[in-house]
Amino acid sequence: MGLKGFAEGGIASIVAGCSTHPLDLIKVRMQLQGEAAAPQPALRPALAFHAGTHTVALPHHDIPAPRKPGPLAVGAQILRSEGARGLFSGVSATMLRQTLYSTTRMGLYDILKTKWTKENDGVLALHRKIAAGLIAGGVGAAVGNPADVAMVRMQADGRLPLAERRNYRSVGDAIGRMARNEGVRSLWRGSSLTVNRAMIVTASQLATYDQAKEAILARRGPSADGLATHVAASFTAGIVAAAASNPVDVVKTRMMNMKVAPGAPPPYAGPVDCALRTVRSEGPMALYKGFIPTVMRQGPFTVVLFVTLEQVRKVFKGVEF
Repeated sequence: MGLKGFAEGGIASIVAGCSTHPLDLIKVRMQLQGEAAAPQPALRPALAFHAGTHTVALPHHDIPAPRKPGPLAVGAQILRSEGARGLFSGVSATMLRQTLYSTTRMGLYDILKTKWTKENDGVLALHRKIAAGLIAGGVGAAVGNPADVAMVRMQADGRLPLAERRNYRSVGDAIGRMARNEGVRSLWRGSSLTVNRAMIVTASQLATYDQAKEAILARRGPSADGLATHVAASFTAGIVAAAASNPVDVVKTRMMNMKVAPGAPPPYAGPVDCALRTVRSEGPMALYKGFIPTVMRQGPFTVVLFVTLEQVRKVFKGVEF
C-alpha cells in the first residue's frame, strides 16, 4: 500500500476531527466536572434552643448536591463565557493530533489488514481485525501523545479561573512551554493511558466498521456499497468505540490536565490512583462522565471519518504512491 493508506486516513481524520471539535471540547469539560472538589463544610444545626440545662438541636436536613450540567448546558456555558471561538479552543492541537496519531493508525491498520488478508486467501477474521487495530492504535498514540496533552489542556483552560489559565497561544506554544517548564517527559504524561485508549478505540472502531460493512454487503449484495451502508456501519462503530473507551478516556483527561507544582507531589500518583480516587470520591459512574457527549462526538466523528475515507479512496483509486 505504500503511503497511500496513510494519506487517505490522514485526510479523512483531519476533516472528521475539525468538524466535531466542539463536541470533543464539551466531552472534556464534562469529564473534568467534580474533580478536586472542595470539601463541604460541616453543617450547623438549623435550630438550637436551651431547655433547662440542656441544649436541644434540631438536625439540619440533608441538602442534595446540585445537579451537574449536561452537554447542552455545558455548550451554552462555553458560548456565554468564551464566545463562539471558545468552542474551537485547541483546534490547532486537534489538527496536529489527527495528523500524527490518526494518520499513523489508519495507515498502519490498512497495511496490516491488506497483508493479513492476502495471507488468508482474501478473508480476514474478526480477531485479526481487532489485532490490527490494537497494534495500529498503540503505535499511533505513542507518536501523537504530545499533541494529545496539548489538546486536552487547551480545551480545559476555559474552565479555570483567569489567574490560573495557561493561555497557550497555539499547539506549538503549548508543547514548547510544557517542555521548558515541566520537562520533555511531560509531553508523554498519561501516555500509557493514551496508548491503552487508542488501542481500544482503534480496535473497536475500525474492526467494527469493517465487520458491519461486510455483514451489510453480504446481506444486500455488492450494489449496496454506498453512502447508506457507510453511514450505518460507521455509526455502529462509533457507538461501540465510545462504550469501550470512555472509562480510560476520563482517567486520561484528568491525568493530562493535572497541574504539578514545583516540589509538590502530583495530584495523582498514576492512572490507577486516579481511577481509584475518582471512583471513591464520585462513584463508579464517574468513569462514564461525558459518555453522552462522547457518543455525540464519537458517532458523528466516525461517520464523517469513514464517509470521507470512502470518498477519498475513490479519488485516489488507481493512484499509487
